[in-house]
Amino acid sequence: MTSVEAPLRCTFLPRIPGRFAVFGAVLIVLVVLAAILAPWLAPYPVDQVKPLENLQPPSAAHWFGTDQVGRDVLTRVLYGGRTSLFIAVAVLAVSAVIGVTLGVVAGYAGGWIRDVIMRITDIFLAFPALLLSLALAVVLQPSVNTVILAIAVTWWPWYTRLAASVAASIATRGYVDAARCLGVPAPLIILRHVLPNSLTPVLVQLSLDAGGVILTSAALSYLGLGAQEPTAEWGLMVQQGQTLFTTNWWVVTFPGLAILVTAFAFNVLGEGLRNALDPRSGGARQERAKPTSAEAAATIDTRAVR
Repeated sequence: MTSVEAPLRCTFLPRIPGRFAVFGAVLIVLVVLAAILAPWLAPYPVDQVKPLENLQPPSAAHWFGTDQVGRDVLTRVLYGGRTSLFIAVAVLAVSAVIGVTLGVVAGYAGGWIRDVIMRITDIFLAFPALLLSLALAVVLQPSVNTVILAIAVTWWPWYTRLAASVAASIATRGYVDAARCLGVPAPLIILRHVLPNSLTPVLVQLSLDAGGVILTSAALSYLGLGAQEPTAEWGLMVQQGQTLFTTNWWVVTFPGLAILVTAFAFNVLGEGLRNALDPRSGGARQERAKPTSAEAAATIDTRAVR
């Protein structure tokens, strides 16, 4: 009985991180679908105000209750997902395009080009990301576009450093040297060989950063520097309901849970992708540690002799 149960435990435990990654992916799909289908899923119009029904607790008519002016909290949470996810996608798209482009050029070219790009990157990295975002958001007019710009300015240097390190390694590969010897122009080498092979760690980092972007945008909106009324946004909803937490808990709890669940799902998915794609991760080490068929046969023969 022992010899049968032990292998079952050994094969089951390594699959737990992968299952958590699938769970995170399912949560993300559900959040995205809820945001896309908000006009059809929301029970009330997002801008419908009913002062006589303000601060109603969760009920059959209002599953998440109502806020200070009688708006349905469930409706605003669904539409708030649209705003928060749009900010995350826009920030990561802008940051990745700028950062990966500069990083690949720096890693492939090397020399003074790499030094100039990396020194500019270091200047941005010298400032705390949230502090620099706050400073930019204070100077600009509070809005969703301001949040996107303020976060993207502080996010792209990380992708530059990551892409530069990967591109510098790829630039020394044999197939890149062969392309140079054949007279292939440098821009074509970057587009066909260096850039595609540099995207895997960037994609993993994007999935890990999505939750951080959502938290940062919620923080800016919470401080009044992001989305403004009547826009539905999770951070703004938390800010509006903070004073009611002890008396009307549902106003702040449900948008807060939406932020928590979405950030958690992206982090779990990112960790799962990193374990699956990074050969230095624990999952890959465990795969290499598995016995070969010959070793397994020898083990079985030894048990038979015993």
